[in-house]
Amino acid sequence: MCFHASGVEVPRPRFSWSIMASEEINEDYPVEIHEYLSTFENSIGAVDEMLKTMMSVSRNELLQKLDPLEQAKVDLVSAYTLNSMFWVYLATQGVNPKEHPVKQELERIRVYMNRVKEITDKKKAGKLDKGAASRFVKNALWEPKPKNSSKIANKGKSKN
Repeated sequence: MCFHASGVEVPRPRFSWSIMASEEINEDYPVEIHEYLSTFENSIGAVDEMLKTMMSVSRNELLQKLDPLEQAKVDLVSAYTLNSMFWVYLATQGVNPKEHPVKQELERIRVYMNRVKEITDKKKAGKLDKGAASRFVKNALWEPKPKNSSKIANKGKSKN
């Protein structure tokens, strides 16, 4: 099976750690890292399942159902995920990803993700009803009574 990214066929990486699935320990690697490799294999399986799910629906179908902000989120998450996977690939090949242009690409995507988050947060933020706020403040403020009104009120009470 091949991944199709932007119309380019990319061979699917093959992981042959079936030994880990059966929980047998292989002498090809240190026993101490067995649990880490097993967790890594499970994570790769989860990523594979997500990719299958995403690729089962055409991109156009998916994007038609989403508003522009949601479309941007899908594109950003996809780009970030692919670049992160490339980061891991570089590390497995002995290349320092911190010195590779993929680091700048991940940072650029992160900046856009923060901008989308700001837009989303602004949409969620409550809008201020200025009229209601001014009425609330006006009614909450203490206003002294005029001096004459208290004398008039007292005279009225004494007559009754």
